[in-house]
Amino acid sequence: FRIMAGKVKWVTDIEKSVLINNFEKRGWIQVAENEDWNFYWMSVQTIRNVFSVETGYRLSDDQIVNHFPNHYELTRKDLMVKNIKRYRKELEKEGSPLAEKDENGKYIYLDFVPVTFMLPADYNLFVEEFRKNPSSTWIMKPCGKAQGKGIFLINKLSQIKKWSRDSKTSSFVSQSSKEAYVISLYINNPLLIGGKKFDLRLYVLVSTYRPLRCYMYKLGFCRFCTVKYTPSTSELDNMFVHLTNVAIQKHGDDYNHIHGGKWTVSNLRLYLESTRGKEVTNKLFDEIHWIIVQSLKAVAPVMNNDKHCFECYGYDIIIDDKLKPWLIEVNASPSLTSSTANDRILKYNLINDTLNIAVPNGEIPDCKWNKSPPKEVLGNYEVLYDEEMAQSDGPDRDMRSRSGQSSGIKGSRARDSGKPVLTTWK
Repeated sequence: FRIMAGKVKWVTDIEKSVLINNFEKRGWIQVAENEDWNFYWMSVQTIRNVFSVETGYRLSDDQIVNHFPNHYELTRKDLMVKNIKRYRKELEKEGSPLAEKDENGKYIYLDFVPVTFMLPADYNLFVEEFRKNPSSTWIMKPCGKAQGKGIFLINKLSQIKKWSRDSKTSSFVSQSSKEAYVISLYINNPLLIGGKKFDLRLYVLVSTYRPLRCYMYKLGFCRFCTVKYTPSTSELDNMFVHLTNVAIQKHGDDYNHIHGGKWTVSNLRLYLESTRGKEVTNKLFDEIHWIIVQSLKAVAPVMNNDKHCFECYGYDIIIDDKLKPWLIEVNASPSLTSSTANDRILKYNLINDTLNIAVPNGEIPDCKWNKSPPKEVLGNYEVLYDEEMAQSDGPDRDMRSRSGQSSGIKGSRARDSGKPVLTTWK
């Protein structure tokens, strides 16, 4: 059983060594020329080429790859929002209680993405929304970039004029017809720890979309800014205040190379339990899990559920000062680069556990198997949602879970009572 590493676009030597060590441990690597390779750890560009109609390449039953062909339906910022909006409208049409709204017209259960518009397409809609609250701050992001590149904040319409506006039609026109942006209402009341803004990087493994089966990695982490947060408009250009991306923060004067500005999720949980209480902390994490499952359900109908594929996503979640979690984006290629010693251990284990689920027992892969590995190989993963099991409990399972009723896979707590119950959507 051999691993193809030759066509992989390695980001760093550290990533390569972590993967190769994991592969060698299983006895998967035999360096030889003109051999067939069974397991592919590919960049998203290579995946695009493999599944391209022009190449005519077809994977055999013993070949498995680490991305779904159109993963971008979830991992491109504009498409993620588009699919979530479509999902909510479809649930409304069906009369699903999940799509219930409050007296202000906001979704009660599905309001987990900040108000977002696509530019240039939705420019006029954005202007209309902006004028409802002219003092609001918005964040602009290029749809197809990562690591905080091209992101900036605005609080005036005039600040968007770095692009051009057609004076005859008053329509918004991007300088580059190829590059689209999303503009989202900025979460200007983030939960602060030590006065600093942070977000959560959580890892979620999807082994199949139809039926949906996903796993949550227990060892996620928080990424902190190096400069204390202020909502002051004079600091809108200071990305060390607003963006948590390590690719940006590592260039700050106050960046700590020992801990890398990171906290483990377990540390965050302990902090919140001690400052806010155990009940609200459990509720927060339950809502984070709910967001992840609903986002995956939103893209499941449009995802090309190729039997040769699995995917480990990097979810970015921000928590506001009311302990409400918000989905910011989902990464197709979460960094495997180690910035600290703890980072290296975490990511080594992440790859190890991911491979154990994708290919249990290190055996030759078979894309026809049912993709439900035994519990003993899960490592630090836990089953987050199993659609087959959920369907066996009836179609209203999701709704019952939001009101803390019934039973399911994984234990949690009711939203109000604090009594242990089993959340049904997991």
